[in-house]
This record gives sequence, C-alpha cells and structure tokens, in this order.
Amino acid sequence: MSATRRGLGTGLILAAALLALAGCGGEEAAPGPVRAAPDLETLVVQPAAIDRERVFDGIVESVEQATLAAQTSGRIVALERDVDDRVRRGDLIMRISAVEQRARLDAALESLSEAEALATEARAQFRRVSDLVERKLLSQADLDRVTAVRDAAAARLAAAEANVAAAREQFSYTEIRAPFAGVVTRRHVDVGEAVSPGTPLVAIAAPEVLRVNVDVPQALAEEVRGLGAATVRTVKGEVPSERITVFPAASAGSNTVRVRIDLPAGTPGLFPGMFVKAGFAIGDLATVRVPASVVVRRGEVTAVYVVTGEGRIVLRQVRLGRAVNGAIEVLAGLEPGERVAADPVAATLAVEGR
Repeated sequence: MSATRRGLGTGLILAAALLALAGCGGEEAAPGPVRAAPDLETLVVQPAAIDRERVFDGIVESVEQATLAAQTSGRIVALERDVDDRVRRGDLIMRISAVEQRARLDAALESLSEAEALATEARAQFRRVSDLVERKLLSQADLDRVTAVRDAAAARLAAAEANVAAAREQFSYTEIRAPFAGVVTRRHVDVGEAVSPGTPLVAIAAPEVLRVNVDVPQALAEEVRGLGAATVRTVKGEVPSERITVFPAASAGSNTVRVRIDLPAGTPGLFPGMFVKAGFAIGDLATVRVPASVVVRRGEVTAVYVVTGEGRIVLRQVRLGRAVNGAIEVLAGLEPGERVAADPVAATLAVEGR
C-alpha cells in the first residue's frame, strides 16, 4: 500500500472514530474494526488526591520601590539615568538647578568663617583677662565681661555651623540619587521643567525581590491564613511562595482581605505591575491523572485510547483539568483502574491492524 493510501486510511479511521464519539456523547466508541491489543503498552489509571485550589488575580510589585520627589525648587538641568537603566545605591539620576542653593551655601560658609574668627579672638581674650585677674591686676567685672563675649561668640559659631549644615542639605537636594540598587521604572519630568517640593521626579524598583498582592473574599481569609502558602502562575510555570501575609483588616467596599505573597529572590518572567494568577490550595479533591503524552487532540475533541478488559481498543473523549508536572487532571471520561494506551500512535496502528 502506498504512503498516500495509508495516510488516507488513517484519516478515514480517525474521522469515523470522531463521528461515533460525537454521536455517543462521550461513551466508548470503537474506531473501525474491533482489534485486540496483545502487545500494546498500557498504563493503569490510578486515583489521586489533589489540592482543591481557589485562584485569584494578583498584581506583582517590588519589595523595594520608591517614587523620588523634589525637595527643593528649581529646574531640571540634566538627566543622568533614564527608564530601564540600572542604578546602584547613591548613583546620580538627575540634577536640579542649584544657583540659589549654592549662593546660600557660600553665604553660610562665609558666616561660619567670620564666626570662627570671632570665637577664636574671644577665647584668647578670655585667657588673657583670666590671667590678669589671677594676678590681681584686673577686677572680677572685667572677667565677667570677657566671659560673656566668649560665650556669645561660641553661640554665634554654633548657629553658623547649623546654617552651613542646612545649606549643604538644601544643596544636596539638587542632586537626585538612588536610595537603593534597582531599575528606573518611570520618569515624570523632562529637562527644563520647573519643579517644587513634592513634585514626583522618577520611580525606582528593585526587580530581584518581588511579591504579589491579592484580594481574597473575606470568607476565605482564615483558611488562607491557616494554609500559610500559595502558588503563583507565571508564563514560565508555577512559583511557590516564600511566605504569605494576611492583612488584619478587610476592605469595606469590596468585602475582601489583602494577601501579600512573597516570592523567592530572582523569580524569572515577572516584572512589577504584571497581572498574575495566585492559587490557594484549600482542601483535597479526589481525581485521576494521566501523562500528557497519552492524550489525543483532534480539532476540538480531546480523547485517549482505552484498552478494555477484552483487549479492545476504543477512543474515548475526556474532559481535562489543569496540568501539573507533566500530568493532566482528568475531570470526566476515565475511572480508576482502567487501562489507557501509553502511545497513541501505536494504538492507532493497532486499530488499523498494522
């Protein structure tokens, strides 16, 4: 028989199987002639207990995140880092014009120099007068006068030092630096834009350590608290939680409780702001599972080859649930103890008699 005729025969057999399957509403249907399967490798369907899972939407966020705001007035004069740039702690991100702040700092430094000179002179004068008073060459009133001058000079010096510290702090506000290592996630201003205290400038997040915020119905809050674990589903698979925190108060508007799920450091495929699914395993559910390799998919029909006790090979439609570690949960269509063909291709060839 040619390859074309063999392919046509296989297609006709499968078509007949699917028509019979649709007509019987998911019951067993023999695709073509009944065949025995003496050498066909089979697997026995075993019952299994799986977690009964409740799944909710969650939002990913960084454990370390911050929106840096202006603490002084001025204009943006330079952008040293932009969105998606990595920064280390203390790295310069942007500069604000510092003309006024520099002038105040210079004036404070000049006042400090003057105060230091006056304080030095007052201390020297106090020492000279103290010596003369001890030698009975000056009166106690003279000593009191220079003591007051010395104390006043010390007070002016302390005030000048405080003014310098305040001026330095104001000047430091013109340089926006990263408070921790991370990535610039958003920039709120452009060069030349005027800012004032409180104006948002840039947002930073540390993407290495993430968590997920989930709002669960308040009726499940205690079960989730007792469970103490969750699973987050990402594009790269399922990620178990490091720990969870159930907030001690519910939202009056939505009757939900916030649950914070901490993820392992370095979890791949996640970024702050992403929506994910978070599952909480509440109780057990009896079910059966089969390897994903035994499932036959033909269009919208999902089925497996079942080998009966008499050795017949039948194609049976099944309804599947979630896949876990290469096995698929079977919600309907199979019972524990039944045998399924381990290799669907070999089962198809056995049905054809080849």
